[in-house]
Parts: sequence; C-alpha cells; structure tokens
Amino acid sequence: MVAKLNKISAALALVCSMPLIAQTNTDATSAAESQGEIEQIVVTGKASGMSGFKVDTSYAITNVSAENIGRLAPKSTAELFTVVPGVWAESSGGIAGANVFVRGFPSTGDAPFLTIQLNGAPIFPPPTLSFLENSSIFRLDETVHFMEALRGGSTPVLSNGQPGLTTNFLLKEGSEVTEGLVRFSTSSYGLRRVDGVVSGEIADRLYVMAGGYISSSEGPRETGFNSEKGHQFTVNVTKELDNGSINVYTRQTDDHGVWHLPVALNVPGVDNDYSQIGPNNRLGKIAYGPDGEEQSYDFGDGRGWNGGITGGTVDLDLSDSWRLIYRFSHIEGEANTFGLVPNGNPFQISTLDDAGLITGPVTGFATGASYNDETTAQQIGRWVVLKDIEAFTNDIALSKTTDNAVFTLGYYATNFSVQDWWSIGNQSWFVVEKGGEELHNVQCPTPAIAAEFGVPECWDYDIDATGDGDTSAFYGAVEYQLNEQWRVDVGLRRENHKITYVVDEGLTGDISKAVDYDESKTAWTAGVNWMWQRNMGVFARVNKGNKMPFFDDFRDNYGAFESGDKLIKEVTQYEFGYKWAEQNYSIYLTSFYNEVDGELFVSRPGAPAEVLTTEAMGIEFDANYRADNGFAVNLNATVQDTEITNHPDPLVVGNQAIRQPDWMLRVTPSYGFDVADMYATVYGTLASVGDRFGDNGNSVTLEGYSKIDLGVQLEITQQLKAQLSVANLTDKDGITEGDPRSAGSPNGRYIMPRSIDFSISYTF
Repeated sequence: MVAKLNKISAALALVCSMPLIAQTNTDATSAAESQGEIEQIVVTGKASGMSGFKVDTSYAITNVSAENIGRLAPKSTAELFTVVPGVWAESSGGIAGANVFVRGFPSTGDAPFLTIQLNGAPIFPPPTLSFLENSSIFRLDETVHFMEALRGGSTPVLSNGQPGLTTNFLLKEGSEVTEGLVRFSTSSYGLRRVDGVVSGEIADRLYVMAGGYISSSEGPRETGFNSEKGHQFTVNVTKELDNGSINVYTRQTDDHGVWHLPVALNVPGVDNDYSQIGPNNRLGKIAYGPDGEEQSYDFGDGRGWNGGITGGTVDLDLSDSWRLIYRFSHIEGEANTFGLVPNGNPFQISTLDDAGLITGPVTGFATGASYNDETTAQQIGRWVVLKDIEAFTNDIALSKTTDNAVFTLGYYATNFSVQDWWSIGNQSWFVVEKGGEELHNVQCPTPAIAAEFGVPECWDYDIDATGDGDTSAFYGAVEYQLNEQWRVDVGLRRENHKITYVVDEGLTGDISKAVDYDESKTAWTAGVNWMWQRNMGVFARVNKGNKMPFFDDFRDNYGAFESGDKLIKEVTQYEFGYKWAEQNYSIYLTSFYNEVDGELFVSRPGAPAEVLTTEAMGIEFDANYRADNGFAVNLNATVQDTEITNHPDPLVVGNQAIRQPDWMLRVTPSYGFDVADMYATVYGTLASVGDRFGDNGNSVTLEGYSKIDLGVQLEITQQLKAQLSVANLTDKDGITEGDPRSAGSPNGRYIMPRSIDFSISYTF
C-alpha cells in the first residue's frame, strides 16, 4: 500500500498546485453569485444544523437536486447513490434489497455503512438488518427537494453516529404561491405511473406540500407479470414563526418488487434480462419447523415496504445568539422478503441421474411437461423472511453563537425493535430458463453423494426472533473561526447502546440464543479548514467512530459474544481535501484513509462468522462545469486501494476487500439548445467500474464494465415538459456480484437490461 500512497500523494500535490492559475475572482460577492447549478448551499454535517456553502465545508459532501434526480431516472433509491463519489451501489436486485458499499468499508452485502435521513432524522437507526437496508424502505418521488450525501466527516459524532455514508433527503415545502405538478410515465417494460405534487399557503404563514405516486410494471427484467407495484403519499406542513419554524411530515408507502437473485452464468438464454421467477413458479409451498408445517406464499411479492414514517423539526432562534433545533421521527411497518435463491452450480439432468437423484420421469409441477437429459436444472430455495420494524428517534441540539465561534450541545436518543420470522433454504430443483418451473422426481443428495458428484446439499434455517434496542448519546461540537482564512472544528460523542434479543432457531419454541447487551463508546472528530481565497481552500480531518452491534451481529457471532467480545466495529478515518468553486465550475478532491477493525463476514445466515480488519486509501474527484452556451458536464471518479490486514486465515491477509473496485468513473455531459419555440436538453452518462473480487480469498474475479445512459428533455411550453431516457443503451451484461452464499459457484447478478422510459409532465 506504500506505493499506492505515494501515487495518491503525488496526484493530490498536483491538484493542490492549481491555485496558481485559479486566483482570478476575489470579488467578495462571488459566493453569493455561485448559488446556482455549480455551488450549492448544504445543510447536512453540522451539529448546529446551520446551513452554509458547500465550498466552505471541511468534509466531502455531494448534493443532487430534484431536477438532476429526474434526469437520472433511477430505477431504485440505491441507484441514485451511484452519482456519489466513493460509493459503489449494486442496485441489480430490483427496487429494494440493494447492496451499497462506501469507500473502502468492507461488507458482505446490504448496506451496514449507509444511513438514510429524511429531513435530517434517520428513517431507521440500525443501518442494516439481515434482508433489510435503509434504501429498501425509502422511495423517490416528486416530493423530494434534493439529496445530500456526506462521507466520513463529522458523521461519527452526529445523529445515529454512522461512520460511513449519510444521505439526507429534504422534502419540498409549501410557499405563498400555489403550485404543483402532475406527470404520467410509461416505459418499454410496461410501466404505468402517475406522480403528483401540490403546495401552497393554507393559512397565514402556514404552508403545505402534498404528493405521491401510483405505479405498476413488469420491471426491467421479463417476469411475465406485474412484478413491481405500489403507491406512496406524503404530506409536509410548515408553520413559520417570528423566531423560527415548525415542520411536521408523514409519508405512507406500500411498494414492493421482485427480488432478483444471482443466476446461473454461461447457460444459453441467461443474460441481463433473465428472471428465474415467473408465472409458473411464483406461487410455492414451504415446510418449516420440527413438525414440517406447510404454508404457501407468493414469491412474486419479492422485497418491499409497507409502512409509514412520521417526523418533524422545530427550529427556534431563542435570542440573538441562542438557537434550538429538535428533530424527531417515528417509523413502523413490514419489510418482508420472498425470493427464489440459487444454491450452488447448475447441472444437466443426466448428471443428476448418474448421481442417483432421479426417482422417475422428470416433469414440471406447473405444466406437466417432460424434460430430457440435456435440460439444465439448479437447486433453488424458496426463502421467506417476515420482518416487522418500529423506531422512535429524537435529536435535540442547543447552539450558542459568538463573534468567532459556534458552540453546540446535543442529545440523541432512539429506541427500535424488530420481529423476525424466517424460513430459508427450502431447496428443490428447477429448470434453468426464464420462469423455469419446479421439477418432479429430482431429490436432494445425501452428504456422500454431494461430496462425490459436487452437487450441493439441501439445507434449511428457520428462526423466530424478537429484539429491542435503545441508543442514547450526548454530543458536543465547537466551530471556531481563527481569522478570515482559518477555521477549526472539533466534536465529541459519548454513546450508550443497549440490546435485548432472543432467538428460537429451528422454530422449536425454545430460546436458543439470548442477548442482554449494555455498552458505551466514545467517538470524536477534528477538522481544520484553510480558505486562502473566498472560493478556494483545503481541509484536513480525522475522526474515530464506531459501528455498534445490532441484532444480526449477535446471532451471527454468538460464540464470540459469549466469550466476551463486544462486537463493536471501530473505524478510523483521515481526510485531506481541496475545493475550488467559481460561478461556472467547481472542483472537489478528497484523499482518504480508513481502517475498519472488527467487521463480520457471514456467507449465509447460520454459517460461521469471520472477523477481519481492513485498510483503504484513495482519492475522490468531483468536478462540475457549466458553459454559457448550454453545455454542462459532471465528472466524478474514485481510485482506491483496499487491503485485508487481519483475518483468521493467514492466506487471506493482504488480499483486496471483497466487492470493492479499484476505481470508478462517471461522466455526465448535457447540452441545452433552442428548437423551434421549444427548449431541448440532451444528456447522457458513461459509468465505468474496475474489476472486483467476489470473495475474501480473491479467487473469484468480477470483471469491470462500462454502461451508457442517454436522455432528452423537451420543454414544449413553459408548463409542459416531456422526457425520454434510455438506460444501458448498449444492453451491457455487467456483473455486479457473484454468489455471496457460495463464492465458487458460477452464479452472478447482472445489471438491468436496456430499457426506455418516457414521461410527460404539466406544472402549474
């Protein structure tokens, strides 16, 4: 890693020499002039909750406006995160159930180092539970004003203490002007979606915004039925006071879509529009528990969210120098998962016959069709996860402003709960084809046959579990302006974390694992900011944070917990950044180093856990340029080097962290021009990613790929707008992940196939 560090340092030194040619605008008004597309005001990352210019921040933050979200037309919330430097998002599983990785932070899946906030409060304080990450319970629509994404920085001290990535979605608010939008969308995959939003004043200085959507489609992959459908409704009410404001919102969602799993590679007919699930297999029966009780489920329901989030903010100026800000959020609902999960390699029926697994004519359960020896079959498990969650979060901060400093004291408290019922495994044999049906007269192998012929054994893992958690933290921060150029800030957090959790493994009615956990930990951050010019400067930051254990950490590594391990992941981060923002262009470059000690790797629920330590270093680059002739471009890139520095297997030490690419690149140009009496904007994105490894042993290489998206917006009138977008223009078969449950098996999950979306909207 020393050689890579030298390269990173050289690149950083080169960019930091740019002020010699950059000091062309020292006008004190330049900051006010740059509040448009290039330089935005940000609100995330300060303990006081006070907003400021992005160029003045001493941490890496990315903001995406509602207009740019619309142009990106993401198929899921996680797909939006691909615009954030240093973030690798695998959204190939559908509208929910993504995997999101943050620069150098190791993970087997889901999104343990991602927190999603709504109006500054986390929607669900545990970033990840098994089969549930934050993006699965958040849907994008026209009620979102913009998103901010903060990596590292002050996040270990604030809110829920997330040391990785915090994405904050801000809702639109009403104003004195009544206005709104209605939009109809369709697509090449049968999308029917209506969005709407309206806002205005309903009483003196009392404003409301209300909106949502109704949607139904087959989804970008060919499932043969309406596999993605749902609706959402949001209301946001704001009351302006003489000394501040009070805001209350509620968002009710019922939305789900098929969970797309890794599929057998190198099999004819299997490509990026392939879906194993279809009309002939979406309904299925599982047997669970010691008595073999049976229940049927619709596995076409996939993964989704049926619940509500209600929250608000009280923001008050108590005097000329004192400010109080209070945020709260309550969430409750169901986040269930139903899926057809592959188990090991595919085989021809002739091989299964040689192994003695064929007990009669091989026919299909749904159609009765006969299948010959050349038919490819694979073990597929019917997985059922029923999950109820609830959380109530409070965050209050009191700030004192002096001539040179802002002092903040805060208190964060949350309680949360989960009720889990799982029946996973449940394998039987299916035809490997689109919507391939289950097969009669093919049985699971005995251990001896599995060892001799390489056919995977069938397995089951059933649990009934319930848990409650409580986290409370006091935090303090000081931001001190030494002079016009230099500013320093420090923050400290003392957190107490409690978990009670019981698990019945096997659905026997007996408790097999019981947890009563109570631990405290300290996190801190310190930064310095040097602005030698109003719109140019550098910053340096160090922080020490923690990822406290949640329910699954105890179940997956119960032996270590019983032996006295506190199961706390300790995260150390260093950042050095350069920023330069003019009226028409901006450059943000951040070098980083982090170490994560205590990360858990579990190949599948119930399997033994591996505990490891990783280090990572790299550079993020984020640049924007907007010309006067209508041309604009964004470039963001990440180069990183990751290394496993501690692992139970000495042969793994020195390997690259699982599913972390060495580099990522995203270029998004656009050009606006007049056409007749209308205005058109043509835009596109080239996204490229390097090779990754699908396992800690670095034995499975996931090849890099490039993807092209194109689109055009047409402003027909001042109120009427049309948009056409093409995702994955060249229909690239990029692989986002292998088989996380069996790294050596030839299974993988493709990016979504080429799709075309069209929408027409009317504003008033």
